[in-house]
This record gives sequence, structure tokens and C-alpha cells, in this order.
Amino acid sequence: MGIVYGDIGTSPLYSVRECFFGTHSVPVTHANILGVLSLIFWSLIVVVTVKYHVYVLRFDNRGEGGILALMGLVAMDKARSQKVRRVLMVLGLFGAALLYGDGMITPAISVLSAVEGLEVATPFFKPYVLPITIVILVGLFLFQRRGTAGVGMVFGPVIFVWFTVLALMGIRGILWEPSVLAALNPMHAVRFFINNGLHGFLVLGAVFLVATGGEALYADLGHFGEKAIQIDWFSVVGPSLMLHYLGQGALLIRNPQAAQNPFYLLAPGWALYPLVILATAATVIASQAIISGVFSLTRQAIQLGYLPRMQIVHTSSAEIGQIYMPAVNWALAGATIAVVLGFRSSTNIAGAYGVAVSTTMIITTILAYVVARDRLGWSVATASAVTFLFLIADVAFLGANSAKIAAGGWFPLLVAALVFLIMTTWRKGRQVLAAKLREGALTPELFIQSLSARPPQRVPGTAVFMHRNREVVPSALLHSMKHYKVLHQTIILLTIENEEVSHLSNAERLEVESLGCNIYRITGRYGYMEDIDVPALLDLAARDGGPAVPPMDTTYFLGRETLIITKRPSGMASWREKIFASMMRNAETAARFFRLPPNRVVELGAQIEM
Repeated sequence: MGIVYGDIGTSPLYSVRECFFGTHSVPVTHANILGVLSLIFWSLIVVVTVKYHVYVLRFDNRGEGGILALMGLVAMDKARSQKVRRVLMVLGLFGAALLYGDGMITPAISVLSAVEGLEVATPFFKPYVLPITIVILVGLFLFQRRGTAGVGMVFGPVIFVWFTVLALMGIRGILWEPSVLAALNPMHAVRFFINNGLHGFLVLGAVFLVATGGEALYADLGHFGEKAIQIDWFSVVGPSLMLHYLGQGALLIRNPQAAQNPFYLLAPGWALYPLVILATAATVIASQAIISGVFSLTRQAIQLGYLPRMQIVHTSSAEIGQIYMPAVNWALAGATIAVVLGFRSSTNIAGAYGVAVSTTMIITTILAYVVARDRLGWSVATASAVTFLFLIADVAFLGANSAKIAAGGWFPLLVAALVFLIMTTWRKGRQVLAAKLREGALTPELFIQSLSARPPQRVPGTAVFMHRNREVVPSALLHSMKHYKVLHQTIILLTIENEEVSHLSNAERLEVESLGCNIYRITGRYGYMEDIDVPALLDLAARDGGPAVPPMDTTYFLGRETLIITKRPSGMASWREKIFASMMRNAETAARFFRLPPNRVVELGAQIEM
């Protein structure tokens, strides 16, 4: 509950307020209040409940969820044309890039909206809202290196108290004005559009804020499973949110002037300061969940070959998913604080919020159509009908949010475009580099033949040569022979391949092949949610018929390529080549990333012209 529902659970802080006090707000009339509440209720039903809990959650990639998991499911069908697969993969990749913008905006708007409650208590705090928010955010990002293992024990209870308080506040408002329950009738939403026209349509951009945690439900599927996520929603989270939104509507019917901050004004005066503290705790937890999600997404992208290697710190010995990535953490911290200082209020940030998430939801719906046809065997008619119904809501929300682009919605789109550019540049650069390394390279078979014809001097020990392409001899091996004039007694040619599934069993992990002359070719395969541990992999290979790898008698040889940018055509623009070369220089070392013992590694450099 604490991790999955922190984001959507803090939406009451600002969602209703933006409908009546935001950029595209409507007058606080009885008809408009019922219309907005009806839109909120049916958005939670259609988008969050039906689309995500009933439909999308069933599309797991070996237990994992999220847009990259969905993209992996789409890529599994090799019978689909290469062109169609490429388009779908690009869509999925851009959807993943959009979530980085969400990861910057969510902590900013959540924490800032909670701290703004101090202004409701007394104007004295108004000058200090931004400094207090920044201090809390700095503390939040400083805490990331300690991991969520300890504080995770209190996440659930705090969020459970939060939802309980939301429900009680909502019941308090409903008791004031029971007529607010009429908002459950969808005809009020229809009349709202009829009466307000285009202006009413633009209010959907604010209504959408109640559903912005929907993607998180799917992304956290691998941590908790479908049933646990659904039980929380149907028993606690969904009812609490709906009661609270109805309570805020009842308050507005009773006192239209409360539209400036209906969340805090719904509470009794004596509870204001405790509520600010509880809201701040809830928003910190929501932000923590988003930041952890960005770490997880980045690791998936690295494993799939869309980002360079980065330092990954495991913060728990029991849970593999609890990780900390320093480079990503501080990039997010800088961007989040910049958002707070640039927009200066949660209302202004709300103008930028929703564009990225609504676009991601459309991409999820499109990819889900393909998976429904592949996995569930649905007919074109059935899958198209379901997809069309969801797209009506998704496209409507995107259309309404598009009006926010000039007011700040450009920011997450710009972030997504930059991340997408980085991802595609790295992927393309790796392909170009691999092609360069294949030029004139020896195949292992030819190499073995040359060794048989002219056997070199063999020295005791085991040498492990890592290489991207199992079909060619690693350049590090050829350089080693050239410089040392000898070969180790046992040679292992090791290739690591990343699959577009989340996890692999040990039976799928290894391929061990003896090439002759005491040379072995080992291929290790990993899913995008798995950490690569080469020494552990070689121990597994030894138990599976491969060569023994004594830790103190094994040397790991790595190739380190230095790129030289030339004017020769390579299939990439020169400016993208420079970006790729910069990422190559700053990537995490292979020795640390693959968990190689640092005192047993030899790196051999080579210059590659691009």
C-alpha cells in the first residue's frame, strides 16, 4: 500500500482545487461541482479500476510489470514484421522516457502541496514554504543511499493512516451535504460538458490528476503481484479516495470560497497542523516510491542495452529490487529542486503535470492491444473494441492536457525527448561499434585451427575473455597473444546476453561449449530485472560441465575501446557519435558492473575509428 499507492493517494491534495482554482478552472456552482465529481468518480472507475486493475495487470512479463515489460512481451513475437516490431519498440521506449519527467514532477508537486497547508494555518509561513519544501526534498534525496529497507517498515502503516484520515474527512463532508452523492450519476458529467463546452473539456486536464498513479500500479506488479495490489485498491484505497473527493465536493457546495484549498479546509481547525505533518509524510513516501521506480526503470534500460552501465548499489541483502543509483538520484534531485524554484507553487506545477503520464497511458493501451492478441488470443474485433473504449478516455485526457504544454507541460516532454535521444543514441552507437569490431575479426573456429597448426606456449591458470559477440574472437585475446606470446592453460570466451524477459531460470541461463584446445565458449543470459554476477555465473557453469574457475588462479581480460570520431560515414550523425563517445567514456567500468574481483582484472585498450 505504501509503495504502490503513495502517488495516487496524495492526489487529493491538489486535484479538486485545480478544477475550481487552477488555470482552466470553472465557476464553483452546484452543477459544476457535481459534474466534476462525476468525472473524477468515473475516471477512477474506467482508467484505474477497469483498465489497470482488471485489464493491464494481467499482462506480466514473467511476473514483472511496467511499460518496458510490456515492450518485451511485444518483442517476443518473432513472426511479426521487423518494421511493425520496430515501431512498437520505439513507442514503448518513448513511453519509458516519459516516466523520467514524471519522476521529476511528482516529488515537487506532492511535497510542495503538502507544505502549502501551512499557509492555510497562518500567513506567517508563506515566505517559508519554498525553503521548507527544498529542505525536505534535499533530505529525501540524501536518504536514498540508505535504501528503503528500514523505513519501508513504516511505509504501509503511515499510508494506511493517511487513507483512513482521507475517508474520515470525506465522511465528515458528506454528512454536511448528503446531496453530493448524486455525483455518482454519470449524467452529471454529460451535463457538465454540455453546459461548459470547450472550457469543460479543458477541466479534464485537472480531473486527470486523480489517476496519475495508474502507471505505478502496473510498474510495481513484480514486487507484490496482482492479487495484493487489487485487494488494497478494492478494500481500502479506492473507497477512501472516492469518499474523500465527495467530501471535498460537499465542502464546496456548502462553502464555495473553500476552492482555494479544499483539502485542508475540509479538516477541523484543531487538526490542521497534524494534517500537514501527515500529508508531508505521505508525500515523502509517494516521492520515495517514484524515485525507486526510476532507479528500477533505469536498471531495466541498462540491461536491455538502451543506457550505458551505471553504478548500482544494493541497499538490502534480502531484497534484490532495493537499489540506489547515485548518478540518477542526483540528476533527479537537481531537476526536482529546479522545478520547485522555477514553478514556485503546486498550482503552477499542476500546469506541467499530466502531459507525460497521459501520453504514457495511450502507449500502454496500444501495446496492451498487441499483447491481448498474442497472449490472450483475442480476436481483432474483441481486442479493438476494448482498446477503442480505453483510448476514448486516454485521448480525451491527452487532448485536455495538451492545453498545458505552453504553461509548463513542455518540461516533461523536453525531458522525455532528451532521455529518448540518449537511449536511442546509445543503442545505435553500440550497433555501429559492434559492426566495427566484427570487421576482419576471426571466428572461434578459425582461431582454433590456427592454434592447432602452430600451438603457442601455454602457462598455468585460467583466463576469461569477455566480449559482446560470441561469433568472433575477443580482440583482448588477440592483443594478449600479441603482447605476451603465450596462452593460459584454460581459456574461456564469455558473452553476456540480455533477454527481453524479466527473469530466467538456471536452465535457461547457460550455454557451455567446448571448442577444443582447452578453450570454452560460455554464454550467460540474464533478464532485465536481474543483476549480472560473472564469478557466480562461472561457478554455475563449472557445476554444469564447464571448466573449473579457481578464484585465485583466474584472470579476467577486458577490452576497453577508445572511440576516435572521423568524417567517415557510420550511419550516425557526427553530433550523435560525440554523445555516444562521451557516454562510453563515462560509463561504469565493466569490472565493477559485472562484479569481477578488482585484483584479478586486466584491461587491454584499442582505438576504434567511427
